[in-house]
Amino acid sequence: MTSIKKTLFSSVGKKILMAATGLGLVFFTITHLAGNLQLLFPDQGASFNKYAKGLEDLEAILEVAELGLLGALLVHVAFAFWLRIGNTKARPIPYAAGLKSKGGPTHGNVASRNMIWAGVILLAFLIFHILQFKYGPGIEEGYSTLIHNTSARDLYRLVVEEFQKPWVVGVYLVAMLALGMHIRHGFWSAFQSLGIAFPRWTRFLDGLAILLALVLAGGFAIIPIYLFMKAQG
Repeated sequence: MTSIKKTLFSSVGKKILMAATGLGLVFFTITHLAGNLQLLFPDQGASFNKYAKGLEDLEAILEVAELGLLGALLVHVAFAFWLRIGNTKARPIPYAAGLKSKGGPTHGNVASRNMIWAGVILLAFLIFHILQFKYGPGIEEGYSTLIHNTSARDLYRLVVEEFQKPWVVGVYLVAMLALGMHIRHGFWSAFQSLGIAFPRWTRFLDGLAILLALVLAGGFAIIPIYLFMKAQG
């Protein structure tokens, strides 16, 4: 048990846990986008509200999944700061840009140099997002619709109303820029931390990271832009 604990809390162990939780969060982000894209369907929110109600009807299963996501997020954030503090203490003076490692050029870029700040923005945004929608007004406040003759929360209406506010749209666009930057470097870095970023895969993983960053950040950004423009007529 002691050896396992020592391994997990070593620098390598922290990076592996960060990589594993990060990839899990990327998978969740993909599924979350797939569900949210129903906001763009031309059925006045019927599909999206059915999707939201379907999640609520999972009840205990949803609660367990949310706790799992929360745990993964906390591990990811805690170890990110832990490693950052450790790296800062070990190397108080940053290397000059463009230095090469023994294995060749590093993956240093804007995304990699600002990973911690992109993460801070995403964490703050996530808290805002959850308070805004998960714990926002519901049936009791008049946000009600009928789904199969059953009263359900009209989450679509709330989303549309929120995205009529320019400052809310602005917050989402900044957060999605941070998301794209975080995935751009983090996805590739996760495979490196897991020890499976083989040289022959480098170009593929790098391209996949860019594609994921563009699709996920762009996909989420389209939603507030579209709903805002639609409200303007």
